[in-house]
Amino acid sequence: MGLILRLMPGSPVPPAFSVPGLRGMAGHGMESPSMPDSRLVLALDLSSPRGVLAVVRGDEVLFEAAFQSERSHNAQVFAPLGKALEAIPMNEKAVIVVGTGPGSYTGVRISIAAAQGLALSRGWDLLGWPSIATSEIADYSVIGDARRGQFYHATVHEGRMIQAPVLISATEAGALVSGGGTWQSFDARAPLDLAVTLVQPDAVALGKRISRLPEAELRQGCKRTLEPFYLQEAFITVARKAGKHVSAM
Repeated sequence: MGLILRLMPGSPVPPAFSVPGLRGMAGHGMESPSMPDSRLVLALDLSSPRGVLAVVRGDEVLFEAAFQSERSHNAQVFAPLGKALEAIPMNEKAVIVVGTGPGSYTGVRISIAAAQGLALSRGWDLLGWPSIATSEIADYSVIGDARRGQFYHATVHEGRMIQAPVLISATEAGALVSGGGTWQSFDARAPLDLAVTLVQPDAVALGKRISRLPEAELRQGCKRTLEPFYLQEAFITVARKAGKHVSAM
């Protein structure tokens, strides 16, 4: 499973990301700083083996589905996605939000592609939101396994990831968690067996968050490029040059 985020460690990050070329759609010309009462939202997250979808308006959940898949999100997501679309009233526009990770590179790419197709065909707004900022609670710290002997931590405040995940060592991870606070992990198992709460991306919580997002913040998010998070650059194995042999001892 690939892991995702391409940002300088420790740098502040915007909470939402979107597809280039979709500006001006679905009312982008009407700017308002007000908080919406009941924005209709289609939320989708495939960043973990458990894919989740939801259709939400305010606190009302119109549709919710989940499915388990290690590597076949593309084969399983379209049936529940079709059901989700049926739950949206005819001639009504929705905002689409996609969980962008960190998590499964393949799963996030599939969800982005599906959401882009819907947004372009229906003229709906589209933005991304970090999957690790979809917990039901608003304020917490995140610890996770970044592979290759490294870990990462991030901070979520008021439902928004306010700092990019920082790569740290096992010793640093243990020290951070032991220092106290509310710690959650979106991994399948607690990193280093640390005392953290294990959670999964939550499409309902994500949908509710975007449904109540201030209009100006939504517009800002819809202008940003929609892409997955990469925790580390891809690891590439270099082929051994032909003709070189190891001499027998």
